[in-house]
Amino acid sequence: MRLRKKPKALSTLMENQHIVIFRPEDKKGKWMDFFKNTNPLYVELGTGKGKFIVENCLKYPTINFIGIDSKYDVLYMALKKALNKEVKNLALIPFNVENIEDVFDKNEVDRLFINFCDPWPKARHAKRRLTNIRFLEKYKSFLKDEALIVFKTDNRVLFDYSIEQFKEAKLDIIDITYDLASEEDPENITTEYEMKFMEKGVKINRLKAVYRP
Repeated sequence: MRLRKKPKALSTLMENQHIVIFRPEDKKGKWMDFFKNTNPLYVELGTGKGKFIVENCLKYPTINFIGIDSKYDVLYMALKKALNKEVKNLALIPFNVENIEDVFDKNEVDRLFINFCDPWPKARHAKRRLTNIRFLEKYKSFLKDEALIVFKTDNRVLFDYSIEQFKEAKLDIIDITYDLASEEDPENITTEYEMKFMEKGVKINRLKAVYRP
């Protein structure tokens, strides 16, 4: 289902530039200055409506979170959640992940979440997948030593493909599950999509990988 346009999305995002960063390139290497602390930095690619990242902010107040999404309409919904919960440890970035290496400097990010990204099922579009080695190499340019990458998807074909890409990128896979709901992981925070899929009995795949340069 296509998301209905939010007429006030852009104007609301612009009114809240204490959270929404329109020129994240200016913060590259300076995210500690933005958050005014030296806490770990966790980044979510494809923040969507914001359930996952806002709940993380509330659960882990001593961790800084950044949510990235190119769509104003969904980022607007994430912003509303953040404002409603009065979270203090969050930045939202309207940005195309294609240029992610322009946003973060070397050794700046402690953890990266990739949640339910577009599977781009056609083979000719493989390089657009956020778990393609082309993107994985971009992430390595700003991840800290021992940083964790957590990837979740309902698409088994994409998941199997991603496992091979992580291996090719020499990222150390430390955990794989093909049915996350069956594990009853108390640390798992669900996204909106994840909740919807689980209610329908769709199995969620997850892997965790560590970057060890």
